Amino acid sequence: MKMSFSTLACPDWTMPQIIKIAVDAGYDGIELRFVEGEDSLWTLAAFSGAQMAATKSALSDNGLSISCVDTSCRFHSPDVKDRDGWIEEGQRMSDMAAELGAPAIRVFGDRIQPGAGQASTRGWIAESIYRLAETTSQKNIEVWLETHGDFCAAGQTAAILSESGSQHVGVVWDPVNSFISTDEKPTEGAQQLGTAIRHVHVKDLQRTGDGFRYVPSGDGDFPLEDMRNALRKLHYDRFVSFEWEKKWHPELADAAVALPHFANWFRKNYADE
Repeated sequence: MKMSFSTLACPDWTMPQIIKIAVDAGYDGIELRFVEGEDSLWTLAAFSGAQMAATKSALSDNGLSISCVDTSCRFHSPDVKDRDGWIEEGQRMSDMAAELGAPAIRVFGDRIQPGAGQASTRGWIAESIYRLAETTSQKNIEVWLETHGDFCAAGQTAAILSESGSQHVGVVWDPVNSFISTDEKPTEGAQQLGTAIRHVHVKDLQRTGDGFRYVPSGDGDFPLEDMRNALRKLHYDRFVSFEWEKKWHPELADAAVALPHFANWFRKNYADE
């Protein structure tokens, strides 16, 4: 398994800053989510023209790859124009992903909207990821659906992929999302998703009286060892990506502390024996 981190940990940093900490901490790759405070990454100068060339050179020179390009695309809206807008955004992000040599873009399902049902929402999501993947596949970019929102359980995500009928889709498996929402264990999720898992998010948490809080890996209640064993049983050899949600939880430790800590923990606990 290879190691990357999501830039949710450092959402306001520039690409040179992101690359530097990846190199210093010994990561294999970077999962792009926010850069310079922006999530529509294709709009940034860092990913166009001469600056894109410099970004690619810096990644290559330091032996880093882009493990995934995360979008904010979500396809739960009953309004087809809204879904079409997100498909357009996904296409733009896939252009950038292809230029960077990334394997895929990440998308969401995501939440059943007022007045809508589960089956109809699942259908909208399935149709949308099919349409998007048919376009991105021409650039050798897959579409990976994250286990998230009202469809975070592994079986629900697998049902969407099946309904889409596309050969160019996969899963960003975030077992903590399923653990929080449905108490789904990693062994259960891995068994249901199997080889559809293309990318994995890892984080840890402690349950509290009114919910949970994120903590450094190994300090919480999430069964990280079971997750590791489940991935090994699948012979998973892609990226495991640290998702330290500093963007959404500003009280968390700074990326300069959290990212090296995770890298050290991963090498001790998840690196191939």
